[in-house]
Amino acid sequence: MSGAPSGGFVPPPYPYDRLRALEARAAASPAGLVDCSVGTPCDPVPALVADAITAALPEANGYPASAGSPEYRAAAAGWITRRFGVEVTAEHVAACVGTKELVASLPHALHLRDPGRDTVLFPAVAYPTYAMGATLAGLRAVPVPVDDHWHLALDHVADADAERALVLWLNEPGNPTSAVADDARFAATVAWARERGIVVASDECYVEFAPDPATVLSAGTDGVLAVHSLSKRSNLAGMRAGFYAGDPALVAYLVEVRKHAGLMVPAPVQAGAVAALGDQQHVHEQRARYEERRALVADALTTLGVRHDGGPMPFYLWLRADDGRDGWAMAESMAQGGLLVAPGEFYGDAGADHARLALVQPRDALERALDALHALVTH
Repeated sequence: MSGAPSGGFVPPPYPYDRLRALEARAAASPAGLVDCSVGTPCDPVPALVADAITAALPEANGYPASAGSPEYRAAAAGWITRRFGVEVTAEHVAACVGTKELVASLPHALHLRDPGRDTVLFPAVAYPTYAMGATLAGLRAVPVPVDDHWHLALDHVADADAERALVLWLNEPGNPTSAVADDARFAATVAWARERGIVVASDECYVEFAPDPATVLSAGTDGVLAVHSLSKRSNLAGMRAGFYAGDPALVAYLVEVRKHAGLMVPAPVQAGAVAALGDQQHVHEQRARYEERRALVADALTTLGVRHDGGPMPFYLWLRADDGRDGWAMAESMAQGGLLVAPGEFYGDAGADHARLALVQPRDALERALDALHALVTH
């Protein structure tokens, strides 16, 4: 027996699986495949992190705490306090297995806590897992329109949707738009949500690459969760190290629910994360790599009639074509030169006229693809 019973949930195609034909076209180009469609880091794991993981392996024979080790929680709390000037303690923090699983599972856990609400609000141009988390929980996924600078336009949320809203997702610095919020914007958003009894969940996994890093926790922890990952900050995507921080009552509830589900970050990974959170030098170096790639690619694509139309965070370029081509058309033309990008439609219908380029490939690979694209245009 296969598939789902009549009327049951049928998973949609995973967005990036839809790029297989373009991936083959890019691989066949003179430049070869330069995959900028997914935000998976290509740069090395910091040596101090690898050393900490290796040192912890001999004592990895027991089950790690689902909430995270005391050292992990304290390291995360200390990093938040140092980085943002927001005082939190280990009791405000707990571990998650990367952050994608938390994004996908949080609506279900919150609905168990508050079954009277059935709606997840999220940016209309956003990482698709916010909507999928609602779907997997059997809840309503309601996109919130964004303004011309890709920030939430909360005045467009219908009163009926706000009354039913369980959680409001934020994502700034944003995927795919690179938009960046400041403390004032976070404060206004949290105030709006608190007036309506809505939990605010802020996905801040790109915050280390913001020009002026800010966190939703600057608005206080009541009814608020900030979600953080070491995948981008420290090139640890393969390690699945993340944490969430904020309202102590919410954190404690989620710890207990997740404990029953057996969700645990491996102990050696936690040891590596402690080392990573205690060091900023490797983050400075990584930010410089992304800024260099951003300048290179943005300038080159501008000469080809494709421009960055998003914010200042240098992990993604949010591209718009001068001639009005949509995201799929841009992706098809770039694949001819080996450059694989993601059509903006992956991030909501409101992004269909854009494409997203993740600046995760080394400079020489990017130059190779850009040269091939330029040759296609000029010959």
